Amino acid sequence: MIPAELLRQSRVENIAQSLREDIGDGDITAQLIPADKRATGRVITREPATIAGREWVNEVFRQVDPAVALHWQVQDGDQVAPEQVLFRMEGEARSLLTAERTALNWLQTLSGVATTCSAYAEKVSHTGVRLLDTRKTLPGLRLALKYAVTCGGCFNHRIGLWDAFLIKENHIAACGSIAQAINEARRIAPGRPVEVETENLEELDQALSAAADIIMLDEFSLGDMRAAVAQTNGKAKLEASGNINADTLVPVAETGVDFISIGALTKDLKAIDLSMRLD
Repeated sequence: MIPAELLRQSRVENIAQSLREDIGDGDITAQLIPADKRATGRVITREPATIAGREWVNEVFRQVDPAVALHWQVQDGDQVAPEQVLFRMEGEARSLLTAERTALNWLQTLSGVATTCSAYAEKVSHTGVRLLDTRKTLPGLRLALKYAVTCGGCFNHRIGLWDAFLIKENHIAACGSIAQAINEARRIAPGRPVEVETENLEELDQALSAAADIIMLDEFSLGDMRAAVAQTNGKAKLEASGNINADTLVPVAETGVDFISIGALTKDLKAIDLSMRLD
């Protein structure tokens, strides 16, 4: 889980940067409107979606004009239908229009991730598997995207390189063996989760012998995944990974693995179509 303060700090920084790149030294088109002109408006979705990003929208308007009032009609994680109102707003017309694009960019992007995750999660709801995101995120947006993943009913893998070990092929080669890599991880940071990537059943056995917490089955066949589940027999958690998509997801989940990691949850996102309308 992302620490709340870390997520808040990231959100404030992300919004400040996105407003700088959009507004620059001033919104010249907004200056066409009288400074004292007030307006109300609403944001709707043009397609079905799972919502994520309320606090990012709130932060956009807070940084543009704290006097703008937003009245939300949905929560993060809610399923919405086309033409549904997500929130209403009131304030100076200039402020509403200056904030519009940045606010919608964040809401449609994070809702796009949540919607994709919701669809994936629904496909495997009949199993006990947990779907995990990866570090394959848009640079600078990791925490926001990982937050959106949870709104869609999926789960976070490690946040970065600092919160858990994931020992891969090159780490193993540099350390000398799976056992040596795992032992060194235990020495460096006792108590941190240790996961190791394996490419065949022989490496799985080595990881089990070295007492890995989680074992990644990298591009295993379905038959080998089922064999791995039987061989592990609950002694470690198993994570399937490698070229898993919406078409191959269900058979993998039905092998009995504990986790499936999918880079597409965050790197192949499609933004949701939203619209802001002034009354």
